[in-house]
Amino acid sequence: MTFVLVHGGGFDSRCWSRLVSYLDGDVVAVDLPGRGRRPAPLEKLGVADFVAAVVDEVEQRGLTDVVLVGHSLAGITLPGVAAALPGRVARLVFVSCSVPAPGTSVLDALGSFSPATAEVAAQIGDGILTESGTLHPDLAAAMFCNDMDDEQLAFTVGIMVPESFRVVSERLGSTGLPTTRPTTYVRLLRDASLSLATQDEMLTRLGQPDVVDLDAGHMAMITQPATLAAILHELAG
Repeated sequence: MTFVLVHGGGFDSRCWSRLVSYLDGDVVAVDLPGRGRRPAPLEKLGVADFVAAVVDEVEQRGLTDVVLVGHSLAGITLPGVAAALPGRVARLVFVSCSVPAPGTSVLDALGSFSPATAEVAAQIGDGILTESGTLHPDLAAAMFCNDMDDEQLAFTVGIMVPESFRVVSERLGSTGLPTTRPTTYVRLLRDASLSLATQDEMLTRLGQPDVVDLDAGHMAMITQPATLAAILHELAG
């Protein structure tokens, strides 16, 4: 059994670093194209490129009995990977993932900001992105870091990277949805990026997944790595 970890938007594989030490067995944290070990021009990337990168990682390593774990934006990647690797992916775990309906995009599916986040966004105005293309640190703090201490916040903001606008605006098909593989959706109860109502809407598109609640904000792998690891171990059997 191998845990294959797929990061969300605006991050790379480093976001999993604090979780990895709590996981037993083999772990592969993937860098999606456009960052880390897979440099590529962001403006040319689509969801198919994200799927292909994870498939390539699994096939090149000869992995079987894979527990495929995705966070946030990875909800658009996991179903395609599972469809492409029917004999290798044993279980899927969606951690507060965005799962748009067929014919819609991630931007369509996100819903509205929480009041606190909306206030920060209004104060920032048009400067939501920095010159390097990452989220403004104040907005990132509001969306991702509402349950963090100062050290965790600094770490999170420090590992952020630019994201492909094409990926988040791409209208998706229905490949792999609903998935027929054993599937769990981990709801993050203090998530200020995807509200509980939005998460509930997302998980219904996966058919009838198991649901596990975790009292954490959006970046649970940073704030509660031991608890998230225990959840993953239990799901992996």
